[in-house]
Amino acid sequence: MTTISRTFTVDPSPEVVVGYLKDFANAEEWDPGTEECRRLDDGPVQVGSRWHNRSKIAGVSTELVYELVELSDSRLRFRGENETARTIDTIDVVPSGAGSEITYEAEIELQGAAKLATPVVKLVFEKIGSDTEDDMVAVLNRLPGGRLGDQAGKIVAEGDAIADPDGPTDRS
Repeated sequence: MTTISRTFTVDPSPEVVVGYLKDFANAEEWDPGTEECRRLDDGPVQVGSRWHNRSKIAGVSTELVYELVELSDSRLRFRGENETARTIDTIDVVPSGAGSEITYEAEIELQGAAKLATPVVKLVFEKIGSDTEDDMVAVLNRLPGGRLGDQAGKIVAEGDAIADPDGPTDRS
């Protein structure tokens, strides 16, 4: 099993962060590998809600079905599965000053013949973990209560694009 963990802070409150991250379809915005993520059921997002996620990681396409298995004011846990991998993504969100501290932990377990790639997977996912942190910080800080979020309505209303103050993320 490979485990990747990152802890970082963002400007919005835990309530705003959890409200946004609990809809795993939003992974299209903050997960650099996700190409498409769509909800498989209807109604409010709650424990048991499921998503079909299509990702490309290190040039390899994969599809997993994710399920929200834990939801509280301070924790989200998603389980993703397909024939060759099982993942558990745990996101803990606690107050930090006026914003939030997020700990994102991904546990990836390869199954069958794919287990042979476990040492390489650790290196690939360390890079993805850093890219995910960068993207998640930028996206969350655009939400209400974030650096750009409180100004976004004015900027968009004027027809200007919202720029990332840290510049583009280099994924080379």
